[in-house]
Amino acid sequence: MSEPLTFATADDESLVSIVGRLATETKSLATAEVAVYKAKFGETATAYKSAAMFFAVAAVLGLAALIALLVGAILTVATLVGPGWATAIVVVAVLAVAAILAMIGKSKLQTKSEPVS
Repeated sequence: MSEPLTFATADDESLVSIVGRLATETKSLATAEVAVYKAKFGETATAYKSAAMFFAVAAVLGLAALIALLVGAILTVATLVGPGWATAIVVVAVLAVAAILAMIGKSKLQTKSEPVS
């Protein structure tokens, strides 16, 4: 039914050598795992760095386009009211839009006093 107990002989590995080998293999495994995670992190960081550079260039180009649009608006309105008033009108309009967007953003950040259930 059950197998008889056998005792270790001189030919069997000692417990000390088994534990030592286990410790060595565990250290090797941990070192290999760290290397794998470093490699994965390096690849991910490189991908994010590349994407961030493209987003930065896109943001700069978008800002340049917005500035060109505003200059065009000033030049268009300047034919009606003069350059000084045109600049004032466009600046006030852009600041009003910025204020509205800021208030919308602020309202989205405000927390409600009632707990969520």
